Amino acid sequence: MTARETDATNKSGKTPGPMETGAGRTRALVIGPYLSARSQRHAAPTQGIDNSRSPEARIAEARGLAQAIDVDVVDALIATVTQIRPATYLGQGKVEELAERAKSEEIDLVIMDCALSPVQQRNLEKAFAAKVIDRTGLILEIFGRRALTREGTLQVELAHLTYQKSRLVRSWTHLERQRGGFGFLGGPGETQIETDRRLIQERIARIERELEKVKKTRGLHRKSRRAVPYPIVALVGYTNAGKSTLFNRLTRAGVVAEDMLFATLDPTLRALKLPRGSEIILSDTVGFISDLPTMLIAAFKATLEEVLEADIILHVRDVAHEDSEAQRADVDAVMSELGIDVQKPGRVLEVWNKIDAVDSERSLALLNAARRRPPNERPVLISALTGQGVEDLLARVETLLGAERAILDLSLDAGDGQGRHWLYEHTEVLSRAESAEGRLLLTVSVPPTLAEKVRRRFIEIPKRARAAGQ
Repeated sequence: MTARETDATNKSGKTPGPMETGAGRTRALVIGPYLSARSQRHAAPTQGIDNSRSPEARIAEARGLAQAIDVDVVDALIATVTQIRPATYLGQGKVEELAERAKSEEIDLVIMDCALSPVQQRNLEKAFAAKVIDRTGLILEIFGRRALTREGTLQVELAHLTYQKSRLVRSWTHLERQRGGFGFLGGPGETQIETDRRLIQERIARIERELEKVKKTRGLHRKSRRAVPYPIVALVGYTNAGKSTLFNRLTRAGVVAEDMLFATLDPTLRALKLPRGSEIILSDTVGFISDLPTMLIAAFKATLEEVLEADIILHVRDVAHEDSEAQRADVDAVMSELGIDVQKPGRVLEVWNKIDAVDSERSLALLNAARRRPPNERPVLISALTGQGVEDLLARVETLLGAERAILDLSLDAGDGQGRHWLYEHTEVLSRAESAEGRLLLTVSVPPTLAEKVRRRFIEIPKRARAAGQ
C-alpha cells in the first residue's frame, strides 16, 4: 500500500477504491506494451495481439479510456516489445526504466494496455511500487462507474467478480491493493484465499439469481411491447462513434452524449415516429471496443437483448476516425459473437457519422465509396451533430421496414368499431375508403408477426393483396 493510500485509510477509516487516493485525482501512467511489427507477424492469435491498428492509435485510445475514469494521466508511453516475458510482460530493462519514471513522477497507478496474467500484474506492482491494472481491469472500472440501472450494476459486478476470481491464484499481494472495489474481500494473508474464493462464488451465485429476476422483468416488458408490436431499431457502434448524439437528435431524449469513451452504458428505449407516420422503438446501447473482456460480452448479453431482437440494426461509424475500418471490424466481430448475422440483407445498415468533421475531399471520397456499394448495402452519410443526412436515414429505415411488412387490403363492417380501433393500434393504416355497400375498406401495413392474425380476424380482399415492396 502506498503512503497516500495509508494516509487516506487513516483519515477516512476505510481503504480507498482501486482508482482513488487521499490526495485528489490519481496520478496515472499509461503504457502501451505493443509488439514490434516483426514480432506481430509471429505472434500467436491466442495472445490477443491487435495487428489492425497503429501503436499511436492504440495508445491514444488507451489514454482516452484512462481519462474516462477521471484520473490525471501524467503521460502515455509506447513500449515496443520484441517478446512477451512470462514474469513481467516487458523486458527487465524496460521495467527498470519505467519504475524509475513512476518513482520520479510519484505515480499512483500504472495502466498497461494489454492483458496481464495475475503473476505479471503482481510482479509489475512490486517493481513500480504502484497499483497496476491491465486493459480488462480498466474497462471494468469504467463500466462500474457508468452503470446506472439495477441490471447494469449487477452485470458489472458479476463481470468484476469473475475477473477477480481469476486473480486469486498465487497473487495475494496483488489483492491487497484491490480491496475496496465492492467491499467483500477480507484482509491479506495466504490462508484467506480459499475463504475469499468461496465468498466470491457465493456472491456470484446471488447476483446470477437477481439477474434472472431482472431478465424476467425485461421479458415481460418485451412481451408487452410485442402486444403493440412496433419494430425495434437498435443503434450499435464503436464507443464514442456518436450513437447517443444521434439518439438524442432523433428522439429529443436527454441521454448523456459526451466526447468520452463509454459515455453510455445502460440501454435506453424511446418511441419514434417516422416521416410517413409509422412508429418504431429506438434503442441506444453500450459502445463496443476492441479486446472487450469476454466476461463483459457474456455479462451484457442480457443488456444487448434489444439488439438481438431488433428488426434493423444501425451500425453507427465514426468515419472521421483514422481507425474507422478497424473499429467496424471490431463491432462486426462482437455482433457475430452475439449471434447476429451481419451479412443478412436489410438487417444491418451502416450509418457513416461525423461527416461534418472531415474535409471536402474526404467527404467526396466517402460519398463515392457509398455509391459504389449495392443499393441494399449502401450506407447513409450523416452528421448527428448538425443533423445533415438524418432525414435520409429515417427514410431509409422506413423503406427497410416496409420491405419486411405485408400490405393487406381489408374489408370491415362499418359498425365494427372495436376492430377498426385494433387495426389503428396494431398496424399502420395506409388508406381508408367506403365501398358502395357501406363497408369500410382499409389498406394496412402489418408486421410479419401479425400478418396471420390479421388475416384470421378480418376479411382480406384477395385480388388486392400484395406483399411489401411490390
